[in-house]
Amino acid sequence: MVEDFEEHAENVKKLTTSPSNENLLILYGLYKQATVGPVTTSRPGMFSMEERAKWDAWKALEGKSTDEAMSDYITKVKQLLEAEAAAAST
Repeated sequence: MVEDFEEHAENVKKLTTSPSNENLLILYGLYKQATVGPVTTSRPGMFSMEERAKWDAWKALEGKSTDEAMSDYITKVKQLLEAEAAAAST
């Protein structure tokens, strides 16, 4: 599964349109949970809005195993690639 995960981590960079902020946060949280594990840092201050949003997205996945996070990440990347392909064909 690790090879498949790494392949999809590269494939997400091939998207021609940037995913929505919501999808970017989902991808970020899943990637961090899969590669680092649970959050071990304190929540950024309220003036660091972007870092705080990323931290929250990662923290929301607490308890999800590495394999689950990898699997969910792969599924999300596939959805984004399929949506982009469908939009390109219309």
